[in-house]
Amino acid sequence: MGRQKVLLEKMSRTLQVRNMLMRQALAECLGTLILVMFGCGAVAQLVLSGGSHGMFLTVNFAFGFAAMLGILVCGQVSGGHINPTVTFALCLLGREPWRKFPVYFLAQTLGAFLGSGIIFGMYIDAIWDFGHGSLIVVGDNATAGIFATYPSKHLTLLNGFFDQIIGTTALIVCILAIVDPYNNPIPRGLEAFTVGFVVLVIGQSMGFNSGYAVNPARDLGPRIFTAIAGWGSEVFSANSYWSFVPIFAPFIGAVFGVMVYQLMVGCHVEGEERDKREAVEREQTDRLKLTAVSEKETA
Repeated sequence: MGRQKVLLEKMSRTLQVRNMLMRQALAECLGTLILVMFGCGAVAQLVLSGGSHGMFLTVNFAFGFAAMLGILVCGQVSGGHINPTVTFALCLLGREPWRKFPVYFLAQTLGAFLGSGIIFGMYIDAIWDFGHGSLIVVGDNATAGIFATYPSKHLTLLNGFFDQIIGTTALIVCILAIVDPYNNPIPRGLEAFTVGFVVLVIGQSMGFNSGYAVNPARDLGPRIFTAIAGWGSEVFSANSYWSFVPIFAPFIGAVFGVMVYQLMVGCHVEGEERDKREAVEREQTDRLKLTAVSEKETA
Protein backbone atom coordinates (compact mmCIF):
# COMPACT_ATOMS: atom_id res chain seq x y z
CA MET A 1 0.00 0.00 0.00
CA GLY A 2 2.87 2.34 0.87
CA ARG A 3 4.66 1.65 -2.43
CA GLN A 4 1.44 2.29 -4.34
CA LYS A 5 1.03 5.69 -2.67
CA VAL A 6 4.64 6.63 -3.46
CA LEU A 7 4.21 5.55 -7.09
CA LEU A 8 0.96 7.46 -7.44
CA GLU A 9 2.54 10.57 -5.92
CA LYS A 10 5.46 10.34 -8.36
CA MET A 11 3.05 9.98 -11.28
CA SER A 12 1.04 12.94 -10.02
CA ARG A 13 4.14 15.12 -9.81
CA THR A 14 5.28 14.03 -13.27
CA LEU A 15 1.91 14.60 -14.94
CA GLN A 16 1.04 17.83 -13.11
CA VAL A 17 0.54 20.77 -15.47
CA ARG A 18 1.63 24.00 -13.83
CA ASN A 19 0.55 26.39 -16.56
CA MET A 20 -2.88 27.59 -15.41
CA LEU A 21 -4.29 28.29 -18.88
CA MET A 22 -3.29 24.82 -20.06
CA ARG A 23 -4.93 23.25 -17.00
CA GLN A 24 -8.10 25.21 -17.70
CA ALA A 25 -8.04 24.12 -21.34
CA LEU A 26 -7.73 20.46 -20.33
CA ALA A 27 -10.65 20.87 -17.94
CA GLU A 28 -12.81 22.51 -20.62
CA CYS A 29 -11.92 19.70 -23.02
CA LEU A 30 -13.09 17.07 -20.52
CA GLY A 31 -16.23 19.00 -19.58
CA THR A 32 -17.29 19.38 -23.21
CA LEU A 33 -16.46 15.72 -23.87
CA ILE A 34 -18.93 14.75 -21.14
CA LEU A 35 -21.58 17.08 -22.57
CA VAL A 36 -21.32 15.57 -26.05
CA MET A 37 -20.80 11.97 -24.95
CA PHE A 38 -23.95 11.82 -22.84
CA GLY A 39 -26.03 14.13 -25.05
CA CYS A 40 -25.19 12.50 -28.38
CA GLY A 41 -25.40 9.10 -26.73
CA ALA A 42 -29.05 9.77 -25.98
CA VAL A 43 -29.62 10.85 -29.59
CA ALA A 44 -27.90 7.68 -30.81
CA GLN A 45 -30.21 5.49 -28.73
CA LEU A 46 -33.28 7.31 -30.00
CA VAL A 47 -32.29 7.20 -33.68
CA LEU A 48 -30.74 3.76 -33.88
CA SER A 49 -33.55 2.06 -31.94
CA GLY A 50 -36.22 3.63 -34.11
CA GLY A 51 -37.69 5.34 -31.07
CA SER A 52 -37.92 2.31 -28.79
CA HIS A 53 -35.07 3.49 -26.55
CA GLY A 54 -35.79 7.17 -26.12
CA MET A 55 -37.82 10.15 -27.20
CA PHE A 56 -37.41 13.90 -27.68
CA LEU A 57 -37.88 14.44 -23.94
CA THR A 58 -35.16 11.98 -22.96
CA VAL A 59 -32.69 13.67 -25.32
CA ASN A 60 -33.43 17.03 -23.71
CA PHE A 61 -32.99 15.60 -20.24
CA ALA A 62 -29.73 13.96 -21.32
CA PHE A 63 -28.29 17.22 -22.64
CA GLY A 64 -29.47 19.12 -19.56
CA PHE A 65 -27.90 16.68 -17.12
CA ALA A 66 -24.83 16.30 -19.36
CA ALA A 67 -24.29 20.07 -19.18
CA MET A 68 -24.65 19.90 -15.40
CA LEU A 69 -22.14 17.05 -15.08
CA GLY A 70 -19.70 18.67 -17.49
CA ILE A 71 -19.73 21.88 -15.45
CA LEU A 72 -19.34 19.94 -12.20
CA VAL A 73 -16.28 18.15 -13.58
CA CYS A 74 -14.42 21.21 -14.85
CA GLY A 75 -16.04 24.17 -13.13
CA GLN A 76 -13.62 24.45 -10.20
CA VAL A 77 -10.64 24.68 -12.58
CA SER A 78 -11.89 26.55 -15.64
CA GLY A 79 -15.24 28.02 -14.69
CA GLY A 80 -17.19 25.33 -16.56
CA HIS A 81 -17.94 27.24 -19.75
CA ILE A 82 -18.13 24.15 -22.06
CA ASN A 83 -19.44 26.53 -24.74
CA PRO A 84 -17.40 29.13 -26.70
CA THR A 85 -20.30 31.59 -26.62
CA VAL A 86 -20.18 31.65 -22.82
CA THR A 87 -16.44 32.38 -22.93
CA PHE A 88 -17.09 35.01 -25.61
CA ALA A 89 -19.80 36.70 -23.54
CA LEU A 90 -17.61 36.82 -20.42
CA CYS A 91 -14.76 38.28 -22.48
CA LEU A 92 -17.12 40.96 -23.81
CA LEU A 93 -17.98 41.88 -20.23
CA GLY A 94 -14.32 41.98 -19.22
CA ARG A 95 -14.71 39.11 -16.76
CA GLU A 96 -12.28 36.90 -18.68
CA PRO A 97 -9.15 37.90 -20.67
CA TRP A 98 -9.44 37.64 -24.46
CA ARG A 99 -6.42 35.33 -24.62
CA LYS A 100 -8.60 32.62 -23.08
CA PHE A 101 -11.15 32.67 -25.89
CA PRO A 102 -9.18 30.92 -28.69
CA VAL A 103 -7.64 28.45 -26.22
CA TYR A 104 -11.00 27.56 -24.70
CA PHE A 105 -12.66 27.35 -28.14
CA LEU A 106 -10.01 24.92 -29.36
CA ALA A 107 -10.19 22.82 -26.18
CA GLN A 108 -14.00 22.72 -26.22
CA THR A 109 -14.04 21.71 -29.89
CA LEU A 110 -11.49 18.98 -29.24
CA GLY A 111 -13.57 17.71 -26.32
CA ALA A 112 -16.69 17.60 -28.50
CA PHE A 113 -14.69 15.78 -31.20
CA LEU A 114 -13.51 13.15 -28.71
CA GLY A 115 -16.96 12.78 -27.14
CA SER A 116 -18.52 12.04 -30.52
CA GLY A 117 -15.71 9.59 -31.23
CA ILE A 118 -16.56 7.67 -28.07
CA ILE A 119 -20.23 7.42 -29.07
CA PHE A 120 -19.26 6.35 -32.58
CA GLY A 121 -17.06 3.59 -31.18
CA MET A 122 -19.79 2.46 -28.80
CA TYR A 123 -22.54 2.32 -31.42
CA ILE A 124 -20.52 1.57 -34.56
CA ASP A 125 -22.23 -1.76 -35.26
CA ALA A 126 -25.68 -0.25 -34.75
CA ILE A 127 -24.81 2.69 -37.02
CA TRP A 128 -23.73 0.39 -39.84
CA ASP A 129 -26.80 -1.77 -39.36
CA PHE A 130 -29.16 1.22 -39.34
CA GLY A 131 -27.62 2.62 -42.53
CA HIS A 132 -27.54 -0.80 -44.22
CA GLY A 133 -23.78 -0.63 -44.62
CA SER A 134 -23.63 3.09 -45.47
CA LEU A 135 -22.94 6.26 -43.53
CA ILE A 136 -25.73 8.59 -44.64
CA VAL A 137 -25.75 12.33 -43.95
CA VAL A 138 -29.33 13.31 -44.79
CA GLY A 139 -32.41 11.41 -45.92
CA ASP A 140 -33.73 8.00 -44.93
CA ASN A 141 -31.56 6.10 -42.45
CA ALA A 142 -29.33 9.15 -41.95
CA THR A 143 -26.98 8.87 -38.99
CA ALA A 144 -24.86 12.04 -39.19
CA GLY A 145 -27.55 13.83 -37.19
CA ILE A 146 -26.65 11.70 -34.18
CA PHE A 147 -23.53 13.81 -33.77
CA ALA A 148 -24.09 17.29 -35.25
CA THR A 149 -27.26 19.30 -35.82
CA TYR A 150 -29.17 19.38 -39.10
CA PRO A 151 -32.28 21.43 -39.95
CA SER A 152 -35.81 20.05 -40.19
CA LYS A 153 -37.30 19.93 -43.69
CA HIS A 154 -39.36 23.07 -43.13
CA LEU A 155 -36.43 25.22 -41.93
CA THR A 156 -34.81 27.83 -44.18
CA LEU A 157 -31.29 29.13 -43.59
CA LEU A 158 -32.65 32.53 -42.56
CA ASN A 159 -35.08 31.04 -40.07
CA GLY A 160 -32.35 28.70 -38.83
CA PHE A 161 -29.99 31.63 -38.31
CA PHE A 162 -32.67 33.41 -36.29
CA ASP A 163 -33.37 30.19 -34.37
CA GLN A 164 -29.74 29.89 -33.24
CA ILE A 165 -29.49 33.58 -32.36
CA ILE A 166 -32.61 33.46 -30.18
CA GLY A 167 -31.61 30.21 -28.47
CA THR A 168 -28.12 31.46 -27.66
CA THR A 169 -29.44 34.83 -26.51
CA ALA A 170 -31.74 33.05 -24.06
CA LEU A 171 -28.88 30.84 -22.87
CA ILE A 172 -26.49 33.74 -22.28
CA VAL A 173 -29.10 35.89 -20.53
CA CYS A 174 -29.87 33.06 -18.10
CA ILE A 175 -26.20 32.20 -17.49
CA LEU A 176 -25.31 35.84 -16.84
CA ALA A 177 -28.14 36.01 -14.31
CA ILE A 178 -26.86 32.83 -12.64
CA VAL A 179 -23.25 34.07 -12.31
CA ASP A 180 -24.12 37.70 -11.47
CA PRO A 181 -23.18 38.22 -7.79
CA TYR A 182 -25.49 41.25 -7.56
CA ASN A 183 -28.63 39.53 -8.86
CA ASN A 184 -29.92 36.77 -6.57
CA PRO A 185 -26.64 34.83 -6.51
CA ILE A 186 -27.08 31.06 -6.80
CA PRO A 187 -25.85 29.15 -3.71
CA ARG A 188 -22.36 27.79 -4.28
CA GLY A 189 -22.50 24.34 -5.83
CA LEU A 190 -25.91 24.77 -7.44
CA GLU A 191 -24.71 26.77 -10.46
CA ALA A 192 -24.14 23.62 -12.52
CA PHE A 193 -27.60 22.26 -11.76
CA THR A 194 -29.20 25.59 -12.67
CA VAL A 195 -27.36 25.82 -15.99
CA GLY A 196 -28.38 22.24 -16.77
CA PHE A 197 -31.98 23.20 -16.10
CA VAL A 198 -31.59 26.16 -18.51
CA VAL A 199 -30.32 23.81 -21.25
CA LEU A 200 -33.26 21.48 -20.60
CA VAL A 201 -35.79 24.31 -20.88
CA ILE A 202 -34.21 25.62 -24.10
CA GLY A 203 -34.35 22.12 -25.58
CA GLN A 204 -37.98 21.67 -24.58
CA SER A 205 -39.05 24.99 -26.08
CA MET A 206 -36.60 25.65 -28.94
CA GLY A 207 -35.34 22.27 -30.08
CA PHE A 208 -37.82 21.47 -32.86
CA ASN A 209 -36.24 23.41 -35.73
CA SER A 210 -32.68 22.12 -35.68
CA GLY A 211 -31.81 20.52 -32.37
CA TYR A 212 -30.74 23.70 -30.50
CA ALA A 213 -26.95 23.49 -30.86
CA VAL A 214 -26.46 27.02 -29.39
CA ASN A 215 -22.85 25.92 -28.95
CA PRO A 216 -20.35 26.15 -31.85
CA ALA A 217 -17.93 23.65 -30.29
CA ARG A 218 -20.66 21.10 -29.60
CA ASP A 219 -21.60 21.21 -33.30
CA LEU A 220 -18.23 21.78 -34.98
CA GLY A 221 -16.27 19.07 -33.14
CA PRO A 222 -18.70 16.23 -33.97
CA ARG A 223 -19.13 17.56 -37.52
CA ILE A 224 -15.38 17.38 -38.10
CA PHE A 225 -15.36 13.89 -36.59
CA THR A 226 -18.13 12.64 -38.88
CA ALA A 227 -16.33 14.09 -41.91
CA ILE A 228 -13.21 12.12 -40.97
CA ALA A 229 -15.02 8.97 -39.82
CA GLY A 230 -16.64 8.26 -43.18
CA TRP A 231 -19.60 10.57 -43.77
CA GLY A 232 -17.33 12.83 -45.84
CA SER A 233 -17.43 16.52 -46.73
CA GLU A 234 -21.20 16.38 -47.24
CA VAL A 235 -21.58 17.02 -43.52
CA PHE A 236 -20.47 20.61 -44.25
CA SER A 237 -22.27 21.17 -47.55
CA ALA A 238 -25.61 19.45 -46.81
CA ASN A 239 -28.78 21.55 -46.61
CA SER A 240 -27.25 24.54 -48.41
CA TYR A 241 -24.18 24.62 -46.15
CA TRP A 242 -26.23 24.57 -42.98
CA SER A 243 -23.03 23.79 -41.03
CA PHE A 244 -22.06 27.47 -40.95
CA VAL A 245 -25.26 28.47 -39.11
CA PRO A 246 -24.63 26.73 -35.73
CA ILE A 247 -20.99 27.88 -35.85
CA PHE A 248 -21.47 31.61 -36.46
CA ALA A 249 -25.03 32.48 -35.41
CA PRO A 250 -24.51 31.63 -31.71
CA PHE A 251 -21.80 34.28 -31.41
CA ILE A 252 -24.26 36.91 -32.63
CA GLY A 253 -26.72 35.54 -30.09
CA ALA A 254 -24.06 35.91 -27.40
CA VAL A 255 -23.65 39.60 -28.25
CA PHE A 256 -27.41 40.11 -28.06
CA GLY A 257 -27.54 38.15 -24.81
CA VAL A 258 -24.94 40.40 -23.19
CA MET A 259 -26.69 43.53 -24.44
CA VAL A 260 -30.15 42.41 -23.30
CA TYR A 261 -29.01 41.35 -19.83
CA GLN A 262 -26.86 44.41 -19.20
CA LEU A 263 -29.44 46.91 -20.49
CA MET A 264 -32.37 45.37 -18.64
CA VAL A 265 -30.79 44.01 -15.46
CA GLY A 266 -27.01 44.01 -15.15
CA CYS A 267 -26.24 47.72 -15.40
CA HIS A 268 -28.93 48.57 -12.86
CA VAL A 269 -28.02 46.07 -10.14
CA GLU A 270 -24.31 46.83 -10.60
CA GLY A 271 -25.09 50.57 -10.47
CA GLU A 272 -27.10 50.16 -7.31
CA GLU A 273 -24.24 48.31 -5.67
CA ARG A 274 -21.81 50.98 -6.86
CA ASP A 275 -24.02 53.74 -5.44
CA LYS A 276 -24.13 51.97 -2.06
CA ARG A 277 -20.35 51.57 -2.06
CA GLU A 278 -19.80 55.22 -2.97
CA ALA A 279 -22.26 56.32 -0.25
CA VAL A 280 -20.30 54.31 2.34
CA GLU A 281 -17.03 55.81 1.11
CA ARG A 282 -18.47 59.34 1.31
CA GLU A 283 -19.72 58.65 4.83
CA GLN A 284 -16.30 57.43 5.88
CA THR A 285 -14.66 60.47 4.30
CA ASP A 286 -17.06 62.82 6.09
CA ARG A 287 -16.33 61.11 9.41
CA LEU A 288 -12.59 61.52 8.87
CA LYS A 289 -13.08 65.21 8.07
CA LEU A 290 -15.20 65.74 11.19
CA THR A 291 -12.62 63.92 13.30
CA ALA A 292 -9.84 66.11 11.88
CA VAL A 293 -11.83 69.30 12.57
CA SER A 294 -12.60 68.18 16.14
CA GLU A 295 -8.93 67.47 16.81
CA LYS A 296 -7.95 70.92 15.53
CA GLU A 297 -10.57 72.63 17.71
CA THR A 298 -9.40 70.66 20.74
CA ALA A 299 -5.80 71.59 20.08
